[in-house]
Amino acid sequence: MPIYLDHAATTPLRREALEAMLPFLTDDFGNASSLHGFGRRARAGLDEAHERVARALGATPREIVFTSGGTEANNLALKGAAWAGKARGQRIITSSVEHHSVGHSLRYLEKFGFEIVELPVDRYGRVDPDDVEGAITSKTILVSIMLANNEVGTIQPIAEIAARVRRHKGILIHTDAVQAAPYLEIDLGSLDVDLLTVAAHKFEGPKGVGALFVRHGTNILAQQQGGAQERYRRAGTENVAGAVGLAAALEVTVAERPQTVARLRGLREALMASVGAIDDVRQTGHPTERLPGLASFAVLGAEGGAMTIALDLAGLACSTGSACVSGSNEVSHVLLAMGYPADEARGALRLSLGRTTTTEEIAVAVELLTGTIESHREAAERLTAGRVMAQARPVQRAPQTEAGIEVSAE
Repeated sequence: MPIYLDHAATTPLRREALEAMLPFLTDDFGNASSLHGFGRRARAGLDEAHERVARALGATPREIVFTSGGTEANNLALKGAAWAGKARGQRIITSSVEHHSVGHSLRYLEKFGFEIVELPVDRYGRVDPDDVEGAITSKTILVSIMLANNEVGTIQPIAEIAARVRRHKGILIHTDAVQAAPYLEIDLGSLDVDLLTVAAHKFEGPKGVGALFVRHGTNILAQQQGGAQERYRRAGTENVAGAVGLAAALEVTVAERPQTVARLRGLREALMASVGAIDDVRQTGHPTERLPGLASFAVLGAEGGAMTIALDLAGLACSTGSACVSGSNEVSHVLLAMGYPADEARGALRLSLGRTTTTEEIAVAVELLTGTIESHREAAERLTAGRVMAQARPVQRAPQTEAGIEVSAE
């Protein structure tokens, strides 16, 4: 049976979510904006989903906007807040280790005159709250720092960052909590952010649905028009089954979180200790302030993509980092921002555990990782040695000829 250690990319759909969704995929299939019975039943399911998600996050139902996923929710938060606040200023502060759905959205806004300030991180991938406050000017309208990193698992001090930002009036605070939501308590009262993003498929909900928390009174400009859905903040026929599945999965995840986190932290520590003991394997991310189920490494002398392919063939599914760039030759921007040289960053491996991960699977994973790292290093050494020999070998020149007859040097 293959071992799945890529829960940071996506998770299996849990039965509670599937069972909650099924009625809205079959009998109660109506459009939630329709006035007849089919529509009213769909609307009731959607309204309940708003209530359940709000309760799980410590929000109110009207503060929850359902989207097509975390990427759309981040786009709506950033572009919506930027365009709504442009009259007051054009400066947006972020970090150098954000998910591409944040980084690329901000690069897009830059084309329209917004000033994007990308703050550095330390060796562990953390942003210094002093740097955030130091970057604030009278033109700053938005600060966006993720709650936990999707590649190395480092948790950012969002509550402290928010406290610094609140010293300056009129600045909105957004946090991408897509990776954090399954494992960290999301208390919007304590975090004190204005905008927060989650995605269902990260906590065993369905793919294709996410949610954006928009604090009451926060002004954002809708990014798609065509209807009054989601209080005019996100036009389009609602994905009722998806919203219901998200709500059901989040609710169960929150209830089980203390036990799940404690178990996963133990498994992760065992995994990191075993793999980290291999020569020239460096653990990446913060040693303590990190997600409980995410282990990340930089393997010197090997290439992460090649190792993940070999591990997959051996029966272990993992990744080099963000699933959004897997399959490309792009070196992790997160590791580069953390100060790792490109040759070390190319050896990135990410193993992310989930609710269904077992102790036995971790033991097998360690064996597979140890053997794969060793074999790939040996192959890399042979390749390097071959190149050196080829460069050192004297060039064999053909005898000089004249009119096809060999000319003697004598």
